[in-house]
Order: sequence, then structure tokens, then C-alpha cells
Amino acid sequence: MGEHEGLDCAVEAMQAGDEAAFRVVYRHVQPPLLRYLSVLVGPAEAEDVASEAWAQAFRDLDRFSGDADGFRGWITTIGRNRALDHIRHARRRPVADESIDDLIDLPDDVDLEADTIGRINSEAVIRLIGTLPRDQAEAIMLRTVLGFDAPTAARILGKRPGAVRAAAHRGLKQLAKRISEEP
Repeated sequence: MGEHEGLDCAVEAMQAGDEAAFRVVYRHVQPPLLRYLSVLVGPAEAEDVASEAWAQAFRDLDRFSGDADGFRGWITTIGRNRALDHIRHARRRPVADESIDDLIDLPDDVDLEADTIGRINSEAVIRLIGTLPRDQAEAIMLRTVLGFDAPTAARILGKRPGAVRAAAHRGLKQLAKRISEEP
């Protein structure tokens, strides 16, 4: 059984209340969801927004029906909605003059070098995608990073598939231009 069929079975078992299946689905879906949300709300807030999305998905799981791809689209839509709520709320929230890094200094005994090396390139790409206009960044994240087809990405964004393809194309052209201009 391939990975895709295995995930379909895990989603089905999760819907029946199997906690082990939920863990399998979570481990498969969470990393790309987190990357997508980090483009929308930034890496510092993405984890909280993802947690809110998973909490809502768990509460509303009885309303979901479909396969693994359908679940990925459903949780991504929930995550996007939570991210947009978060952005709206953040606009109304006062911001402190000092960052948290200026307020505390906690030493970390863990050697992060090995862990960091593998993430540098992908984090740099995610940051670069995050500098694009939001419609382009979301289209690229959904189509290229999360691997959704145009109709699924369009449903998540509330747009037509052609508009998603066009936004992804414009964004990829913009990224290529920026990369070629870097020293």
C-alpha cells in the first residue's frame, strides 16, 4: 500500500475515533500546514494559528467527509481562516516597543548546528515567498509547497482555478527575478 492510500486509511480511521490514526495524519499534514501558515502570519505566530486550526478541525471532524487530499484541503482552509482572523486581531492589538528577545536572555545548551543546517535553505525560501504579495505567496505555497491541484487551492482561497494558476505563475516569476538579482 502506497503512502497516499495509507493516509486515506488513516483519515478514515481518524474519523472513526482512532487516536493512533490521528497522530499519523497530524505528522503528515502538520509540517506543510505550518510552512503555509508561516507565510501568512510569520513563523513566530504560525504554531499558535496551526494549533487553533487543529482544535477546530478536531471539534468539527464529524462534519468532514472525504479522503486524505480532502482532509488536507479542509484543514488548510481552516488554518487560512484562523490566520486571517489572527491578522485582523493583530491590527487592533497594541505592540510593545521592545521585543521579547530584549527582555529575556535564556541560554540554550542544545547544539542547534546540525538541526539548523537542514532548515536554512527551506526557511530562506519560505521567507522569500513571504515577501511576495499575499495572493501570490498563498498560491505558491498551496500549489508548490503543499502540492494542491489548482481546483483545491482555488476552493481554499475562494477563487477560480485560473486565478490561482496566474497568481502562482506571477509569484514564481517574481521569485526567479529576485533570486537572479541576489549577489
